[in-house]
Amino acid sequence: MNNTYNLDDIAWQQLTQQIGEQFSDLTLKRGFQYFRQHRVHQLTTPDAHHIEAMVQGTEDYHVTFNLESFSSSHCQCPVPSHCKHMVAVLLEYADQQGRSVHAIVNASSHVDFKTPSKTPPEAGRPRAGLQTFEQKEKALAQIQQDALQLSTLPISAWHDLFARLVTLNGVNSQNTHYVQNILSSLYALQPVLTPALSLWFELHVQLYVLRTLIKPQSSGLTPPSNYHMGYYTQIAAEDLQKSMRQLFTRDPELADSDDSWQSVSETLNILRQYMLTEPPNISYFSEIYDLLWMNWIRPSRTDDQIILDELVQLQSAEEEIGPALARKPWAIAQSRMYFYLAQDDQAKHWLRAAKLVAPAMMLRYLEILQNEQNWDRLKDWLLHVGPDLNSHRSDHMTEYMSYWQTELDHHPEAEPHMWNMLVQMLPQSRKIYEDTLLAHERWQEWIDYQLTTGQEPLHFRVSVLQPIEKNAPELLLPFYHQAVERYIILKNRSSYKSAVKLLKRLAKLYKKMKREERWEQFLDAFVRRHSRLRALQEELRKGKLIS
Repeated sequence: MNNTYNLDDIAWQQLTQQIGEQFSDLTLKRGFQYFRQHRVHQLTTPDAHHIEAMVQGTEDYHVTFNLESFSSSHCQCPVPSHCKHMVAVLLEYADQQGRSVHAIVNASSHVDFKTPSKTPPEAGRPRAGLQTFEQKEKALAQIQQDALQLSTLPISAWHDLFARLVTLNGVNSQNTHYVQNILSSLYALQPVLTPALSLWFELHVQLYVLRTLIKPQSSGLTPPSNYHMGYYTQIAAEDLQKSMRQLFTRDPELADSDDSWQSVSETLNILRQYMLTEPPNISYFSEIYDLLWMNWIRPSRTDDQIILDELVQLQSAEEEIGPALARKPWAIAQSRMYFYLAQDDQAKHWLRAAKLVAPAMMLRYLEILQNEQNWDRLKDWLLHVGPDLNSHRSDHMTEYMSYWQTELDHHPEAEPHMWNMLVQMLPQSRKIYEDTLLAHERWQEWIDYQLTTGQEPLHFRVSVLQPIEKNAPELLLPFYHQAVERYIILKNRSSYKSAVKLLKRLAKLYKKMKREERWEQFLDAFVRRHSRLRALQEELRKGKLIS
């Protein structure tokens, strides 16, 4: 996308609701197929309310979409309005906005979760039905009236209000569409609030809805070893989590006043309770708690009192919650508080107590220190978390090494510590170790490692070996020679072909080094030594190494 026109959560809920009301389910599904086939091109947003794109159909169709007025939108295809090409463009737009495309695809079949209908009951309906309708109307009116006082209510009362509205509407299947529709209903309650309070309102709406998807541990009961979420419930929860990550990139405008920090305190009380009763094998609230501290609290509050107060709350939770306490997030939260206090021994103790901490959570220690430019502590934590990260998939190691590179840029004397750590982490760190050796032009060590582990030169892309060939070609000689001998020992046609490929590379290396005479002597001896291997001799002739 060529601009920064971003949808906020309220606008997104309104958009999905409109799509569900105005597009048929069949059209949405057909548009989804076009989106998946990458038929949308040249998408632009001239302003916050208009989208333009080309969609490849029977021919290329130009689509102009007005987010404020669907009826004034237009596509060049033969369908008069509301076509699949428009849907494909909306899906591409949602995807570029980081929103869930599934919320649009299924919007039509889930538009029934809204505030209770204003349509009066049909004539002839039994009196009991009329009473139920009247009771709902009265309850809704009271909820809307109470919502006008949100700015004066404690945040815990907001959650009570949310619960009243959700109960009034009833509960649908817990999936993405349930979430989109319940969010739309709750956002509609928002009265006029200050920008800062509006941000807290958005956060708590999403927290509450996420809580409806995740059943807390029963008080006083030992939590089960595994918690199962349905597939569609998990997708809905992940979409909410993604939305909240984006929320934390915005400025909460925390002023240095009691009123401003009252919102922080109340949010911590609610979020802490959610986190510490979260099922054991998920970590939605743990991450939100961590992001709240990292992005909103710590950058706005430099004194340590709020951290000390939080430690007291965390330590008292063990007795208050009992066996239902989620011990991993409890330990990680204490580790993070001690980390913020720069009490690293205690922080590491609680991190070890948490056991099997997610890589993203461990990498966050490094991110915080890098942002603070605290290079001594960053080196120390790089050494501490490296072995634990190494036990996970290697895709996290790339980010880990990026922190090492930043450390070396500002603290070059830490380089020996990095190499020691990478060697200690072998063989799991093998790929990242090899890549780092090449990046630092430590070609001799790279070659020695390949020789030690018996790697085949032909397994590497040419681009990997080119820098060595250019700057230190002599280092490749033993690597290639040993591999040639291993291929010959196998004594089959395929291995002979591989040997010839490497011999041709050797010929180029000797020529580059201006040692052609040495190459001729070697090749002559090699051919004579293996003269009885007729298949090899044939491959040598095919490779034009001999006549």
